[in-house]
Amino acid sequence: MTRIAPVFCAIDTSELAFAARCARAASAAGFGVKLGKEFFTAFGPTEVRAILPTGAPLFLDLKFHDIPNTVGGAIHSAAAGMGPMFVTVHAAGGPAMIRAAVDAARNSRQKPMILAVTVLTSMDKTDLEAIGLGGDVSQHVVRLAKLSQDAGADGVICAATEIELLRKACGPDFKLVVPGIRPKGSAAGDQKRVMTPSQAMKLGADHLVIGRPITDAADPEAAALAIAAELAE
Repeated sequence: MTRIAPVFCAIDTSELAFAARCARAASAAGFGVKLGKEFFTAFGPTEVRAILPTGAPLFLDLKFHDIPNTVGGAIHSAAAGMGPMFVTVHAAGGPAMIRAAVDAARNSRQKPMILAVTVLTSMDKTDLEAIGLGGDVSQHVVRLAKLSQDAGADGVICAATEIELLRKACGPDFKLVVPGIRPKGSAAGDQKRVMTPSQAMKLGADHLVIGRPITDAADPEAAALAIAAELAE
């Protein structure tokens, strides 16, 4: 039986043995596994299933963004082939695309939850201005989150700094899944809006995504267990 995990370990690699090691490390700490474009493009659904430890939930982070019919078909195929708990789409794809993803998920036997990506955590106000979007990052996040909720999405991917805003805007039942999480003492890397695991959970995050602090560690399992201990404090 697939468990509900508070943390998903982001495994971004095209090295199969390394990915399997990190997946085992995550599972040992009670965490789920998040696989994205790099791993999926290299290996496809067969290896996604192969490296997933028994009972570990899968977060399939492919960020679909296309016409509604194409995205609906992709969600159906992902659900049938890999049985993920979560699948991501870009909120910027619009209401019709999100609804197509939600409908496909609900009509699948596995029924994955659809999470919409609002503003990538690697982006800040300067990045948004560069693509022609003025205003604060938080304004765009709230607008895209409410659009996604109205279209039927189960939740959004958001930065920890937007948790409180989104709880007020979208209510207590809308899932907030938060990347850009860095345990105490970890480097921020290319993430511009970060927070520690315990801080994010106390603010009201439902699930956390933690990658490099686990996967770049000399001992990934020890790093994952340390994060689990930090959350338990």
